[in-house]
Amino acid sequence: MALVVQKFGGTSVGDPDRIRNVARRVVETARAGNQVVVCVSAMAGETDGLVALGQDLGEGDPTPREYDVLLATGEQKTIALLAMAIHRLGHDAESLTGWQLGMRTDASHNRARIQEIDCGRLRAVLDRGAVAVVAGFQGVDDDRNITTLGRGGSDTSAVAVACALGADVCEIYTDVDGVYTTDPRMVPSARKLARISFDEMLEMASLGAKVLQVRSVKFAKRYGVPIHVRSSFHSAEGTWVTREEDVMERLVVSGVTYNRDEAKITFRKVEDQPGVAGRIFDPLSEAGIVVDMIVQNLSSDGTTDMTFTVPVGDYANALKLAQDAAAGLGAEVEGDDAIAKISVVGLGMKDHAGVANRMFNVLAEEGINIQMISTSEIKISVIIQEKYTELAVRALHDAFVDAGGDEPREEG
Repeated sequence: MALVVQKFGGTSVGDPDRIRNVARRVVETARAGNQVVVCVSAMAGETDGLVALGQDLGEGDPTPREYDVLLATGEQKTIALLAMAIHRLGHDAESLTGWQLGMRTDASHNRARIQEIDCGRLRAVLDRGAVAVVAGFQGVDDDRNITTLGRGGSDTSAVAVACALGADVCEIYTDVDGVYTTDPRMVPSARKLARISFDEMLEMASLGAKVLQVRSVKFAKRYGVPIHVRSSFHSAEGTWVTREEDVMERLVVSGVTYNRDEAKITFRKVEDQPGVAGRIFDPLSEAGIVVDMIVQNLSSDGTTDMTFTVPVGDYANALKLAQDAAAGLGAEVEGDDAIAKISVVGLGMKDHAGVANRMFNVLAEEGINIQMISTSEIKISVIIQEKYTELAVRALHDAFVDAGGDEPREEG
């Protein structure tokens, strides 16, 4: 008997027919002799509708606490409907909201962090042979206020439950059938990966791949719970996200990702003195703006240019804060929200020289200028003009994945 946690997103439970389809898959898994926890999102479009309702009441957003109370009703609706559908197939099921399943978080409304899961009630449901149908995306803080986990929260909920229970696998069902070498809508020759390491998936998720949420992969890596990314609409094998030693096909580059949701801010002619960087970045930190790539160049006249990227949604606020800081430093500020980050990711980069050089040459051959560069052991990222995104992704995929690069090696 295996303990399986399954997660179905909003598209998978988007209408009654799809909920019935999910119920059939869940019951099949349970009747194969497994204990099953199924974690679900709100039905497709439900959360947007709830947000609109809250905003229709007047100007401004609702208070964070009430916003969470409102949004959490979307998943509550789904778990009830799915539990009913499972019952109608002749199998026992019990729906559990975030607080009922023991999902305890901090008090950061709209972006809460999971602190602990009390699995007592979950185990009682499983021990009697029932399916536990749990609400993703939500929990409860120490004062019993409902909280929500933010973007991708249902993935995080599912993997966290799998880790807390010591599940054998967490199956993430989506409208795609696995993790691809790049976006197949952009590059038709993109291929599905059979296995990918936690570290590769973390890099790809943080760099723009939309299949899994970063926090969910971090949980899985920390506790060693494999993730199986699969299609909601057929039973074919998907992509396993697992330990590095379990990845047999170690491609030099496993994936090419892109992210158009970044903007760039540049300080020019900043005095090269201790404390200047703090005066630039402290206001951004206090405003909760996450800075990604940072490049600093020292000129011969004792001044420096500093460029960094921020999420495009924070660009207007970040640019205003940067201009305020520049006024006090006697510096100039420029902004650009028409950029994209292009990255190549792969375990094989650890022991293959020349990947960066080849990447830069491929982009140069296409006439694409590189504005910023960032690297890690298994990743190289560059900032380019946004209008060249598709051209860059296709060229790099052709060079590293379609052409094969160095032959993949199997480790015995």
